Amino acid sequence: MSEVFNSDMISRRHALSFLWSAAALGVAAAATILTASNSQAQTSGMERRGDRRTGRGERRDTRRTGRTHRREERRN
Repeated sequence: MSEVFNSDMISRRHALSFLWSAAALGVAAAATILTASNSQAQTSGMERRGDRRTGRGERRDTRRTGRTHRREERRN
């Protein structure tokens, strides 16, 4: 019985290597799950931000074209 047990024993180095691998996999899985859940939670906020940025861009374009037209009127 002890012969079978001794042949199936693993070294401390292999056991620690396995534990570190399992811990790294657990951390990676947890990070992936948290990232996926955060991306879904931020969707409405991201849409609002996109709308604000679009509105700012449109207002900026309006100012620039108006400025160009006024400048051309003064020069002519």
